[in-house]
Amino acid sequence: MFGFKLPDFKKDYHRLKRDLRQILRPYYLINIFLSVSYIIAKKLPYFCYFVFSETDCEIDTREAEILFFLMIVIMLRTKKSGSVNMISYLSSSFVYTKVANLILWFYADIHLGILYGIIFLLCGLILPEPTYQGPENVIYLRGANSLQEELERDTRICWLITFYTAWNPACVNFAPIFSELSAKYALDNFKFGKVDIGRYPDAAAKYHINDSSKSQQLPTLILFKGGKEVERRPYADRQGKIVKFLFSMDNIKDAFDLKGVYDHCQKNPIKKKDKKPTKSD
Repeated sequence: MFGFKLPDFKKDYHRLKRDLRQILRPYYLINIFLSVSYIIAKKLPYFCYFVFSETDCEIDTREAEILFFLMIVIMLRTKKSGSVNMISYLSSSFVYTKVANLILWFYADIHLGILYGIIFLLCGLILPEPTYQGPENVIYLRGANSLQEELERDTRICWLITFYTAWNPACVNFAPIFSELSAKYALDNFKFGKVDIGRYPDAAAKYHINDSSKSQQLPTLILFKGGKEVERRPYADRQGKIVKFLFSMDNIKDAFDLKGVYDHCQKNPIKKKDKKPTKSD
């Protein structure tokens, strides 16, 4: 009536509940502890005396500068990576917080720094980040030729393709969202696909996607209809400047009109051709 949407508190509640349940996994609990280990050691009186042999455990000027710089880096990196929920923020910040703690421990005592560094490396080897375990309906394509073959095989099929790299934080954060969308909207004539342009740079070149470490085009999402590109995010404006896009589920639904594409494809299913009768002997 008034042209705005009320917040969906029920959806937000379930999302928060899911995130909290995921945080209870060992990977997140241990990394959270490692990320705040130095501050905890400084603020617990008895533990501080045991570790640092100090009675007055206050954060000094140099330590405060390191922590302040860490906050700025985390804010900039999470904004750039498109983190939109608690889990994404944590995943994006763990590397920076642990590196900052490593510097702080070395600053306090070289032996403590070495010990922390060993624990840091062991946790990275033993406890990899949990991957999305939910349902998905995604086809993984091998480069530009593989994608072109699928687009030309049947032009009645709509394709939503993610161009990504395995090392980019924004792509990692977006992966579960794309999987959820594929599980909800995929049909025989509306398919979801992914192309790793880190492994297949020919696809990046063909679709004009910058795959460098400083790229603002990762991930890139393109909708194909009739074998032709009809929509993409992020896109370049008339001056060639990339227009930033936040890869949240709601933004993607709106930008690509997924409900409209889904309804159209559902109402116009691909009819299977009748098999030709075979001659009897």
